[in-house]
Amino acid sequence: MKEMRFHGRGGQGAVMGAEMLAHAFVIEGKYAASIPSFGVERRGAPVTAFLRYDDKPIRATHQVYDPECVIILDPSFAQADVPLEGLKGDGILVVNTAKELEDFYADFNQINLAGMVDATGIALNEIGRPISNTCMLGAIAKATNWIQLDSVISSLEIYFQGEILRRNVSAARRGYEDIRLFPMMRA
Repeated sequence: MKEMRFHGRGGQGAVMGAEMLAHAFVIEGKYAASIPSFGVERRGAPVTAFLRYDDKPIRATHQVYDPECVIILDPSFAQADVPLEGLKGDGILVVNTAKELEDFYADFNQINLAGMVDATGIALNEIGRPISNTCMLGAIAKATNWIQLDSVISSLEIYFQGEILRRNVSAARRGYEDIRLFPMMRA
């Protein structure tokens, strides 16, 4: 079983992103479960969402404490310790940021691969709003190789239609194409 944890703020689409990604895994014939976690349910409040997928049914419905992948939708969380808490030693980090890798963590011991993409910039350009989740789904597909971009796009068709579907598909494709991947060197 693979586990992922999404960190964002209310209104950025972390919960919906985890749900759409779970549908993408199901489209590929996997079992998946997305679990939201809300504190104060308001726009701008910290939000965490969890996702598990496997080849067999998933019974666990609790938080993800030791993820293989952490997704950070809000760049302000990128320098905090909490998002990386429990990340496995061969973990993957995907961050929504226009900054360079050197501007973030001093210690990458928990990370095997870091992916950085300006998902907010892409969302503003493609969708017209700073909702970065669909762009991040494309970036996740590229960084992890756990899911095909076509499956992500098929899952978007469940949630959107018409022009907004076209814009979100374009954002997902750009996230896939524009992510900058940094394999971490181990000492």
